[in-house]
Amino acid sequence: MRGCHDADLTAWWLGRVPYREAWDLQHRLVLARREGVIGDQLLLLEHEPVLTLGRRGDPAHVRAGREELAARGIEVIQIERGGDATYHGPGQLTAYPIIGLGERQLGVRPFVRALEEALSATCAAIGVAAGPVEDQPGCWCGGRRKIGAIGIRVERGISYHGVALNVSVRLSDFGLIDACGMAAVESTSIDRELGRVAEPSTESVARAAAELAPALGRALGVPILGSLPPDAAPPVERRRLEAMLAVPSALLVGAR
Repeated sequence: MRGCHDADLTAWWLGRVPYREAWDLQHRLVLARREGVIGDQLLLLEHEPVLTLGRRGDPAHVRAGREELAARGIEVIQIERGGDATYHGPGQLTAYPIIGLGERQLGVRPFVRALEEALSATCAAIGVAAGPVEDQPGCWCGGRRKIGAIGIRVERGISYHGVALNVSVRLSDFGLIDACGMAAVESTSIDRELGRVAEPSTESVARAAAELAPALGRALGVPILGSLPPDAAPPVERRRLEAMLAVPSALLVGAR
């Protein structure tokens, strides 16, 4: 079955997915991974506009008022990952690695470093110089412009949530929050760093996804399985993913 190879990481390009739908999918995958009925997975997608707060996030770091958010159809969701306030939206690549860190004997800090390495390598492959900054998780350009964010959760040795890379995202939307709880953070994107002016596009996110998956595989030292853009069709990938989860569903009923 696809996704059940112990040493592999299977990538899925899902296109644009509403946040709550992807959040539920992560929980289902974590449960299946914990029970040992699937292998490690990597979800690659973008979201409709949404604000998320980490488990200890401060609602005061959401600058926009309720009326403005309601008028734009933007929900604020408190979730279980680390970190503070984050914006997700079109033109931003979001990657959710559901990985058995315990089975791989991989600590949280080395895992975060691997995520940072993958973000940096993805930017480099597209022509942007970026990298980590000491004591500031994520990926930065020039040491002060944030292009990629990291916020993970590990439960019983299984990771979920993950990283967000600004590709062609509308940067003005980051004004809705104090990014990562820091008012002075300047957000940037691949398009901005390359001097391009364009509307957010799923196509640009797909190109970045095709770079990030193998970059993460290299950083972790594991082979990547699955289809990546431009070969992957999100509707087909979603059906295959649901089919994979449906097979062990009877086994998981008693584990809930």
